[in-house]
Amino acid sequence: MLEHGGRLRAAAAHYGIPAAAWLDLSTGINPDPWPVPPLPASVWQRLPEDDDGLEAAAASLYGNPGLLPVAGSQAAIQLLPALLPRAAVACLSPLYAEHPHCWRNAGHRVRLLGGSLPRALTAATPYVLLCNPNNPTATAHTRAALLDAAGELNRRGGWLIVDEAFIDPTPADSVTDLAGTAAAPRLIVLRSLGKFFGLAGARVGFVFAAADLLRRMRAELGPWTVSGPARSVARRALADLDWQQAARHRLLAAGERLRGLLAAHGEVRGTALFATLCRADSAQIHDHLARRGILTRLFAEHGLLRFGLPGSEDDWQRLHAALQSLPQQAAVTRPGAMHADA
Repeated sequence: MLEHGGRLRAAAAHYGIPAAAWLDLSTGINPDPWPVPPLPASVWQRLPEDDDGLEAAAASLYGNPGLLPVAGSQAAIQLLPALLPRAAVACLSPLYAEHPHCWRNAGHRVRLLGGSLPRALTAATPYVLLCNPNNPTATAHTRAALLDAAGELNRRGGWLIVDEAFIDPTPADSVTDLAGTAAAPRLIVLRSLGKFFGLAGARVGFVFAAADLLRRMRAELGPWTVSGPARSVARRALADLDWQQAARHRLLAAGERLRGLLAAHGEVRGTALFATLCRADSAQIHDHLARRGILTRLFAEHGLLRFGLPGSEDDWQRLHAALQSLPQQAAVTRPGAMHADA
């Protein structure tokens, strides 16, 4: 099992600080989630049904009916490599570690490439995989660049896989609407309700792809992959456009605030949901904050430390005070760690 953010109980045990006393900034999940209402008893008592409106709500919001609900995008990340012929896959790195891990497990040859999307295309691999915006570097690719890449890969029989787990605050940058369509038949896009909607515990995501691939995925997953309560919550959240619009405004402002707070301590890049600090001593900073009950996500190999958004003004002030207490020294940036071109 790979290490992930959100391992609060483990941190509490390691540092001897009760879990309730922590400020958990390790996940990049919206700290002000969509408000889940009371659910009817029927969603607990009946088996999930495909015609409950979830697929229609997702198709309407994302602009593409070619979709399959899955138990979080992680389910698709694990299954997808097993459904495609074994070959080489170029992953724009560093990225969410489950992607290369699952492709390797399925027998593919993984090439971790720093740098730009054009460089990945010159690697001439049948598959190119990236996150947009990227986790953890926050590197973003334009919609036009992604569609050009999808077109080039399609012409040579290849596939482009895009994980859009953090795209919701900037939906105009998404390519979900074209995945699997005649305009981009070999484009696969993964979406999730975990980050923007703050519903990570519901385990709801979607795969957008060509119909044949979706049919094979459905057959492999079997029935009832998403629980009835989770489907009910997801359907309502996807249809709540007023909440989504307000959330985007809040998150974009909060993301700017977080980047500003971290900028005094080194090179920082961010999205509306997280910011990542690039320093050679990132492990020491991670430990310094943890000893004060603040959990961040460390990517020690790359000299990166990712911060999610604080949820209250008290949390913001607590993070600010902890950063101010860092030992006074020059912010040393690890060369090249976040310098992939968009």
